[in-house]
Amino acid sequence: MKKIVVISGCPSNSSRLYGVIDQVIEKLEQREMDVDHIEVFNLPADDLIHAKFDSDEIKASNSLVQQADAVVIATPVYKASFSGILKSYLDLLPQKGLENKNIFLIVMGGTIAHLLSIEYALKPVLSVLGATHIEKEVFIQDSQVVWNDHGKVDLSEEVNQRLETSISRFMNNLIMDNERGDKVTALINKA
Repeated sequence: MKKIVVISGCPSNSSRLYGVIDQVIEKLEQREMDVDHIEVFNLPADDLIHAKFDSDEIKASNSLVQQADAVVIATPVYKASFSGILKSYLDLLPQKGLENKNIFLIVMGGTIAHLLSIEYALKPVLSVLGATHIEKEVFIQDSQVVWNDHGKVDLSEEVNQRLETSISRFMNNLIMDNERGDKVTALINKA
C-alpha cells in the first residue's frame, strides 16, 4: 500500500479548498492508499513563526513527509502566491525533504491569472526541496466550488473531471515509478 501525505496550506477548515481536499483524500482512500493529512493551520503557530525545527509537532509532520511515497500539496493563492502558512511549514522541511517523491499540486485562486503563481512562486520552492516528479497540477477558480447544504463542496463538472483525470495519472505514475525502482534495485542486487 502506498503512503501519501496531504499538506493543506489552507488557513482554516472553512475554506472551499479544504472541502476539495476532503474529496481528494476520499478519492485516494477509495484507491486503497494510506493517506495522512498535515493541516498546517493546526500546527503550533509559535513553532511555525519561530522556525522551531526541534518541535515535536514539526518533527512528527516531517516524519510523515519522509515516510510518504507521494505528497499532495494544496494551497489557495493570495497576493499572486501560495499561502504564507504553507511557506512557513515548507521552510521547516529538511533541505531535500521532497526528493524522490511524486508531488501533486491543487491550487485555488480567484482568477485564471493566479495560475502563474504555480510556475513562478510554488514550483521553485518545491524544486529547492528536491522535488523532481511534479505532476500536472489542478488549478481551480474559487467560483467553481461552492459549499452545499450538507457541509460538503460541490465542484463544477469540469473541475471534477480534471481532478479525476489528474488523480488517476498521479496514481499510475506513482505505481510505475515504484516498479522502475524495483527493477533497478533487482539489477543492482544481481550485479
